[in-house]
Amino acid sequence: MTPTSPGHSGAKMTEHHTTDIAVLGAGSIGMAVALQLVQEGREVVIVDPGAPGMGASYGNAGTIADYAVQPVGTPDVLKNLPALLFDRNSPLAIRHAALPTLAPWLLRFARQSLPGAAARNAQAIAALVGSANARWRDFAAEIGGSALLQHRGCLYLYETAAAFRAAGRDMTARRTLGIEVELLRPEAFSAMEPGLPVVEGGAAYFPQATFLSDPGEMMRRLAARLTALGVPHLHHRAENLSRQFDGILVQGPGLRLHARQVVIAAGAHSRALAAQAGDRVPLDTERGYHVEWDMERPRLTRPTCPTTRGFYLCPMSGRLRVAGTVELGGLTAPPSPHRIARLVEGARAIFPDLGTPSRDWMGFRPSMPDSLPVISPSRAGNDVIHAYGHGHIGLTLAPITARIVADIAAGRQTDLDVAPYAVTRF
Repeated sequence: MTPTSPGHSGAKMTEHHTTDIAVLGAGSIGMAVALQLVQEGREVVIVDPGAPGMGASYGNAGTIADYAVQPVGTPDVLKNLPALLFDRNSPLAIRHAALPTLAPWLLRFARQSLPGAAARNAQAIAALVGSANARWRDFAAEIGGSALLQHRGCLYLYETAAAFRAAGRDMTARRTLGIEVELLRPEAFSAMEPGLPVVEGGAAYFPQATFLSDPGEMMRRLAARLTALGVPHLHHRAENLSRQFDGILVQGPGLRLHARQVVIAAGAHSRALAAQAGDRVPLDTERGYHVEWDMERPRLTRPTCPTTRGFYLCPMSGRLRVAGTVELGGLTAPPSPHRIARLVEGARAIFPDLGTPSRDWMGFRPSMPDSLPVISPSRAGNDVIHAYGHGHIGLTLAPITARIVADIAAGRQTDLDVAPYAVTRF
């Protein structure tokens, strides 16, 4: 990075910088991209007004979800969509005030939930996540986070016999996409997780899945590694992109940055930047929540999702995190006390003796109607590269996305066919 003398923009001092490549966003995707690029010898600057990794990259369930190959939109979801969206207690809900602006997104979501589209989307997700565990082992080792990576699998919990029977079709579909899964009767499930209540149905066990015992700590180690490698983090909000004859000009309050290439990795905040690069994307925002109870032993040994409740029970360092549900509602509304209360109520249905939560949190996920991220060069060329829209699997896909972006930036052939994730698909 080459800074120049600061100048005035109104009453505020403006920082002037030049760099080879600027990464807009300091979540797990942006930081992983920056790490991959600097390891290839690129001069990299990260631009983000917030603390690195402390948005959705911190607040998630911590799962490296290579088994999560089904898109959010499926024929079953489409059939029940009106009830799901307008039931305040549904795991998939909508803030009614946001409905007018969400309507175009919802129409696209409905089309992507039809059988043919949903099947194609599942195949595209499976192609992306297939190497997630192997990539994360290398990635964690690189940033000194191997001890935080837990290799104990993940469970889907079916509380009724009917739900367990219905799960068979879903698990068959996952197996066809290369996912290893075992269906466990109640006695086998209870032997595996004696701290959870006995259920009538059973569980699906994904033995290859891994998870992070502390996503926030993993993000801190990633940020520390970037600092050690000399990657600057400019704490500014990038609000404007414009193409110049010799690169891209990035501007925002107090910021003027010239870069030869730019990676948009700003998660739920990426849509306006993409439009300024000439690429319109149907990106909207899911508001995700978690609630935590501090405890020395968090009652279970691996992430467990009671499927009808739409959240994960997550054993983390010194605490139990309950994370999940989907609320479509934009970037500006305050957290919903009702959604937090539903998480607390659901957790107490599993563990009735839980007391008052130690803390709660709300953050933003970038959500695409087809559940596929946008990982591709701009329509106008690879001077702007898109890397956002990962929905529920951003943490999972961070090192994979980083490799793809580095290949695109260098003009190399990617290992994976990235056509399904191209910005030109819209």
